Order: sequence, then C-alpha cells, then structure tokens
Amino acid sequence: MPIQRIAVGRPEEAYHPDALKAALAEFFSALIFVFAGQGSGMAFNKLTNDGSTTPAGVIQAALAHAFGLFVGVSVSANISGGHVNPAVTFGAFIGGNITLLRGILYWVGQCLGSTVACLLLRFATGGLTTSAFSLSSGVSVWNAFVLEIVMTFGLVYTVYATAIDPKKGNVGIIAPICIGFIVGANILAGGAFDGASMNPAVSFGPALVSWDWTNHWVYWAGPLVGGGIAAVVYDLLFINQTHEPLRGV
Repeated sequence: MPIQRIAVGRPEEAYHPDALKAALAEFFSALIFVFAGQGSGMAFNKLTNDGSTTPAGVIQAALAHAFGLFVGVSVSANISGGHVNPAVTFGAFIGGNITLLRGILYWVGQCLGSTVACLLLRFATGGLTTSAFSLSSGVSVWNAFVLEIVMTFGLVYTVYATAIDPKKGNVGIIAPICIGFIVGANILAGGAFDGASMNPAVSFGPALVSWDWTNHWVYWAGPLVGGGIAAVVYDLLFINQTHEPLRGV
C-alpha cells in the first residue's frame, strides 16, 4: 500500500541545501509556466478588447500551457523532479516518493513562483488584470469539482507513468512533453467550463494578485483529490508489477 510509505521527514530537511535548491527550482519552473499561461490569456484579452472567450482563445491557452509546462518540467526535472504543481507533489507524497516537509517546501516555491509571475505580468502590461479562475455560466461548483478531479487524475497518472514509475525506461525521456500534452488536451476539454486549472498554484497566484477568491476552494480540493486518487491507483496496480510478456506468447 502506498499509504504505508508516507513519511514526514526529518526536521533538518526543512533547511537542507538540497531541499532548498529543489524548492527554488520549483519556484522558477512555476514562474516560467504561469507567466506563459496567464500571459497568453492577458494577451488574448488585449487583442480582443476583453471580448468573450472564443474557440481560438481556448486553443491559444492550451498551447501556451502545454509549451510552458513542457519547459517548466524539463528545466527542474534533474533538481526537484519537475513537479511544478502542488497536486503532483501531493500525489508523489501519497505514493511515498517525497516527504511531507520537502513537499511543503515545494508548495511554497510553486505558489510563490505563480504569484511573482502574476505580479510581473501586471507590471509589464501596465496594470492589466491577472484574471482569477472562474466558473462559466451554468457550471456549478460541484461540476467544476468533478472536472478538476478527473483532469488532474489524468495529469498525475501521466506523471506516474512517465516520470515516477521505476520501470519507465526510455519513456522518461519524453515525460515533460507527455505532461505538457495532457495539460493542453485537458484545457481543450475543460477550459470552457471552469478554466481547467489542474494546478492549485496556477490558481493561487492570479487569485492573490487580483484578490478574487470566488470558488477558489474548488481549484485546490479538486486537483488534490484527483492527484491523490491517481497516485493510489497507479501505485497499487502498476508500480510493483512487471510488464514482461508471458512466456511462449
């Protein structure tokens, strides 16, 4: 059971140089990712004079987030594991792949990176609004909650399959692009309903800078539940199982 491998960590881990460097890498990766993703939305609003979202806008957001996350994961993969997302960190914690103390450092780095990215965007664009995630008309908080669970399940499941599984082999080489692709695909699927966050840090920065906390809990609870479920499912079904073909087949 993955739950049996959960570890709090030793107190000195909170200030160990390697852990602090990993948290700093998460900070920069989140900054890069959120600057690209949130910036693409601000650019779209400027080009359309704050017009309503169109299919082209959703595609633009999907591409920007997919490309940005691909880079964000790649540049920190060898330092922190390239989580760039509190839900991924939580999933890794549930699977016993990171301690609680180190995970908290990651969360702080990710949320700070998102906040700084939004502050930089506001300054660089002359004070344009960094819009917080919100629900579309006709979408309830429970609709969004389920959407975030399912989309984040797909994301964290992909992280486990391509980056965490000890048997990943050469698949690990393309892990960053696979992770970016699933986020882009989920934005195409869910972006029109609730913005398709899948990442509490991505939601936290814009909400803090714009001070708009409407339904913000959905963008934490949904991803954390989805990430935790993905970790348990993948770990139980596949981590300790071989993928060797049956003899004689």
